[in-house]
Amino acid sequence: MLQFIIKDVLGTPAILVGLFSLIGLLLQKKPVSDVISGTLKTIMGFVILIAGANLIAATLTIFSQLFEHSFSIQGVVPNTDAMAALAQKNYGTETAMIMVFGMLVNILLARITPLKYIFLTGHHTLYMSAMLAVILSVGGVHGFWLVVIGSLILGTMMVVCPAILQPFTRKITNSDDLALGHFGSTGYLLAALVGKAVGKGSPSIEELKVPKTLNFLRDSSVAISLTMMILFIALVLVAGKAFTETLSGGQNFIVFAIIQSITFAAGVYIILAGVRMVIAEIVPAFKGIADKLVPNAKPALDCPTVFPFAPNAVIIGFLCSFAAGLISMFLCPLFGLSVIVPGLVPHFFCGATAGVYGNITGGRRGAIIGSFVQGLLISFLPAILLPLMGDLGFASTTFGDADFGIVGIVLGHIISLFH
Repeated sequence: MLQFIIKDVLGTPAILVGLFSLIGLLLQKKPVSDVISGTLKTIMGFVILIAGANLIAATLTIFSQLFEHSFSIQGVVPNTDAMAALAQKNYGTETAMIMVFGMLVNILLARITPLKYIFLTGHHTLYMSAMLAVILSVGGVHGFWLVVIGSLILGTMMVVCPAILQPFTRKITNSDDLALGHFGSTGYLLAALVGKAVGKGSPSIEELKVPKTLNFLRDSSVAISLTMMILFIALVLVAGKAFTETLSGGQNFIVFAIIQSITFAAGVYIILAGVRMVIAEIVPAFKGIADKLVPNAKPALDCPTVFPFAPNAVIIGFLCSFAAGLISMFLCPLFGLSVIVPGLVPHFFCGATAGVYGNITGGRRGAIIGSFVQGLLISFLPAILLPLMGDLGFASTTFGDADFGIVGIVLGHIISLFH
């Protein structure tokens, strides 16, 4: 029963967010029809968001395969989802315990400190729990202390990460109703600070003056489709017809490239639709929790929450972060680190978000340079984290987003001092 509650209920992001919505609506004593409608719409919005993310992840996996084949690159590809799944096989119980108690620590800290944030990005809560379980276990911490240390770190991260970004999130969303809950926050903070340093007088990338003949590029879906189409067609031409058609199941390689690029753009479109739906439902529902349990609490939501506010910055951020990942492949070995092949999923989601934060503080220059610097960060951190992962370090993947790297590296080195 406990396993069902922890793994299937709390470990399913859509259900977790739906539960918070349900509790909030019940606390406000809303009519039954509003409670059912609000809860289901919140879950549905999240399912739509996840469907879009899965669609993007599928096309990026194909992109990575083409990329690795074209340039004969072997290395570690950061993929937090895959890494968390591997970690749960060996450290499932520890992960679940850290997650549940970490969430309780989050609510307690939000109640008794000025950091009034409830972290609702369920899958990231699960991933951070998994990484903490691995680092602590490999460092020789077990049982009671593993759960205590892990859940205290997790709960603290769940209020600190949204808090450090809130001044910028407020500017992006033009409101103080919600926060960003995503464990790439140090990367986004870095992008915002770099934007502030380099972007004085630079206009927002959203004000890009587009000639009338190119007006169709103002539609972000069209711009994303065309950008990805150029990248995909270039890659399939390098990879060759024969290899590409093993991936496409026999479909013509150029047609396959075009469909993949449009599928990617469709994934982004679906994500944005899901985000709008979740925000529309969760913010009013959350008022109930804020008023009763944690006065003035803000829901901290997944990183695509900020995408609708700056669609141009999303695509520029992704491309600049990816460019930094490509350059890092050649830099990492110079420092005696493993080759980190740019993971398209972290570079898309984290790079895009960094672009939005860089743009809000430093306009065009901030979006470009901020997301590039963030791309370097999420390339070097996984390489430094790798040796601290014990046996899991030999897997061909690792945790990708910035906060996993920073927490893992700091914690790993602190534990090593006690040996």
